[in-house]
Amino acid sequence: MVAFRYPRQSRPILGYRMFGFRYVKSSPSQYLMQFRNGHVVREGTGLAFWYYAPRSTLVSVPLNAVEVPFMFEEVTRDFQQVTLQGQVGYRVVEPKRLAEQQNFSLKPDGQYASDDPERLPPRVLNAVKAQFRTLLQDLDLRDVLQGTERLSASARRAVAAAPSLTALGIEIGDLGLLAVKPNPETARALEAPMREEILKQADDATYARRNAAIEQERSVKENELRSELVIEQKKRQVRETQVESERALLEKRQQMQAQELAGKVQLERQNAELVQLQSENRKQEADVKAYGLEALVKAISGLDARSLQALTMEGASPEALMALGFQNIADNAAKIGEFNFSPDLLRQLARQKD
Repeated sequence: MVAFRYPRQSRPILGYRMFGFRYVKSSPSQYLMQFRNGHVVREGTGLAFWYYAPRSTLVSVPLNAVEVPFMFEEVTRDFQQVTLQGQVGYRVVEPKRLAEQQNFSLKPDGQYASDDPERLPPRVLNAVKAQFRTLLQDLDLRDVLQGTERLSASARRAVAAAPSLTALGIEIGDLGLLAVKPNPETARALEAPMREEILKQADDATYARRNAAIEQERSVKENELRSELVIEQKKRQVRETQVESERALLEKRQQMQAQELAGKVQLERQNAELVQLQSENRKQEADVKAYGLEALVKAISGLDARSLQALTMEGASPEALMALGFQNIADNAAKIGEFNFSPDLLRQLARQKD
């Protein structure tokens, strides 16, 4: 438990003293009351006045908010000891009620006449401790450690409604748990499963990462193999297409060669038929010529040389006829006494020679 003492500035300032008269001045956070003969003659905040000390009593109740830290040990429902550490804030909202139950009167030197003001924070802390004890009796240690916010809210509502504080006119402003700690052995026992779980999760994460890496590598290899398979299929299709094209081209060539060979064979056959036909025609022509010659030989066999020569000159050119004529003249030159050539005949012979 922490001892508490109000600071000097939270109490009124007592000033000059003259013939029993004193001057007092309070701050706005102080509720000052002046009693005379058991009755309140002056009260309020931020007062400053002269009073007659032998017949007056001053009561000062601080109204400012007070923050009190606490740390205490309690036992949970499962008999586990925990240490609660936090802070509670409160303020006096009904100073007259507090002054009626607690002694907040001032001595002539400005100090409190009793230790009631100093016992007020412990009263609040006792109420806080009592409420936490009541709440922890219904909670296990694990629930306490995991539900700090709920525990703080429940304790704040319970302390705010505590009769011991409302009767004094005290209002709880805030109550918060800063730490909830089990004893070291229990903490280690509680940490062990979680530590193992964290280590297990770390191992699982490592294994999952490895499995993911293996799975990713397998997927990559499968994709590569699938790509290679597709490429090989494309290559095979290309080769098959090329082979089909070459085979079709070869078939076309073979068909063309067969057609060409057939054409040549047909041509040779036609040539053979033509040669045979020509041979037969020539043979017939030769037979006809032989027959003609034979008939001609028979016809001219009885003719003399001049008649035969005359027959052979049939259709000869004028020059040949003239040459034949000159030959006859020459043969009969002995019989010809004189032979005259006309100029026209010589001129014609000369022109034909040119």
